[in-house]
Amino acid sequence: MAFKHLSAAQAKELMAGDTTVVADIRDENSFVQGHMPQAVHLSNANIGQFMIERDFEQPIIVVCYHGISSQGAANYLIEQGFEEVYSMDGGFDAWSKQFMDEIER
Repeated sequence: MAFKHLSAAQAKELMAGDTTVVADIRDENSFVQGHMPQAVHLSNANIGQFMIERDFEQPIIVVCYHGISSQGAANYLIEQGFEEVYSMDGGFDAWSKQFMDEIER
């Protein structure tokens, strides 16, 4: 199994579901300055806890700055047994250009 790509608009649609998790892998300072609604900051320090707290069937959208680093992280989550993992193309940069009014701080 492999992760899937999705656009910011597709991510917004998927986030309408109650179980979707947005995992933001940017540095903590960038995350604090602004992130997608209901996103959780995911780092090497908390990945173990993150995996314990999630169901393997939960949809997970991995977000980075521009959609490159998220691919590696999404692949890692697939390797750990998560079934529905997405890498958001364009990353937070794409989200902020399309949905600036929905950024949480």
